Amino acid sequence: MTAASSFGHIIDGEEIDSLDGATFDSVDPWTREPWAQVALGGKADADRAVAAARKAFDEGPWPRMGFNERGAILHRLADLMEEHADELGLADTRDMGKPITQSRGNDVPRSALNFRFFADHARMSTAEVLPMDSGHHTYNTFAPAGVAAAISPWNFPLMQATWKVAPALAWGNTVVLKPAEDTPTSATMLGRLAKEAGMPAGVLNVVHGYGPDSAGQALTDNPAVDRITFTGDSGTGRIIMRAAAANLTPVSMELGGKGANVVFADADLDNAVDWSIRAIYTNTGQVCLAGSRLYVQRPIYDEFLSRFVAAAEAMVIGDPKEEATQIGPLVSEEHYRKVKSYVDLVPSEGKMITGGLGDGWVVKPTAVVDIAPDARLCREEIFGPVVVITPFDTEREAVELANDTRYGLNSMLFTDNLHRAHRVAGLLKGGSVWVNCFFIRDLRAPFGGSGDSGVGREGGNFSREFFTEPKAVIMQLAP
Repeated sequence: MTAASSFGHIIDGEEIDSLDGATFDSVDPWTREPWAQVALGGKADADRAVAAARKAFDEGPWPRMGFNERGAILHRLADLMEEHADELGLADTRDMGKPITQSRGNDVPRSALNFRFFADHARMSTAEVLPMDSGHHTYNTFAPAGVAAAISPWNFPLMQATWKVAPALAWGNTVVLKPAEDTPTSATMLGRLAKEAGMPAGVLNVVHGYGPDSAGQALTDNPAVDRITFTGDSGTGRIIMRAAAANLTPVSMELGGKGANVVFADADLDNAVDWSIRAIYTNTGQVCLAGSRLYVQRPIYDEFLSRFVAAAEAMVIGDPKEEATQIGPLVSEEHYRKVKSYVDLVPSEGKMITGGLGDGWVVKPTAVVDIAPDARLCREEIFGPVVVITPFDTEREAVELANDTRYGLNSMLFTDNLHRAHRVAGLLKGGSVWVNCFFIRDLRAPFGGSGDSGVGREGGNFSREFFTEPKAVIMQLAP
């Protein structure tokens, strides 16, 4: 594949077609027309990628390099990503409809930062030395685990891929990346740039394809894979965990969410409205962390609704390639139909106060009220620009409402009361809790969830422990 709109697998340092020559189209969700042709991999292609990664790990230089040498290549890759920010950002926008200001202005810089951070974090990490009685002591080492299969989602294609790939590579592993079939192109571009940065052949491989009975399943079934990291929906996570169990392969999975956003009457109202809008409508609501259940204390409920609706209706809907656009189309016709099915539920479950369906695969910024806590709109992950807004009276009631979910990914709260902020943050369910903000990240901190939101944590030392085999060395100091 050599045309500008053609994207192959990256296997053993080369961009290649599928063994059987199969391809599929990547569809621009705004025009609803194909814009790129992508190699369609199957089991044979995935096995070939794993074999290349296995050989590069067992025989190649990458795991045997020092942190400085590996880090220099990862920093060079980050430099190249920043140099090609326009192309990378446009690829994600054309694949999934993400507004260009978000893909180019936020996702590409953050993706480059992932490589810089984990390269430096690995180099500067410390291990424990444990003095013992009777003339012995113990120390820890962290050797790379081996071949990591990274299966990334479509909502933040480049950023989520690099969140997985960067720590795995920084700690000396080799990787097979399978991007979501809806958003394949930036992954091939990443593989091309990795080669240009000087990464040895077989260290970062990219294979395209679907999940069941395709490349994805082949990766999770392969006994030569030492780690599986996955971000996606909870149902697929269960399938991957069952596959990994057959080979006792460790997994790290960040799955769905139904985030609660609690706004107390003593909050800064302008700040709360601004962040609440971003929490549900960023990336057209296609965010696992979205604050899709919004609880507002009754004394400010009416005023909050008025300001929230005005802000939602002021958002610019349009071509995601245009700078002014804030809301683009949903990623695919299949996903549009899913979100539409929830919008169609509103008359039977509550009342819509703004939003609804737009043209093509567009759903407008939508807010609904008068929804019962056990209604589907309040229980199920919609993964679109639809928020349920509910009043509450007491702090205890707010916490009970927020925690009444099978998900455990994140929560947020807004208050100017310092004591309440700490108290409620400790009570809210979620691997992350934001106070008076949303989506602010420290890459050293743990990221992940519990329940239907996943297994394990990544970030900082949590990524180190997942992508390495920690070892205790016990030494006798004197006979």
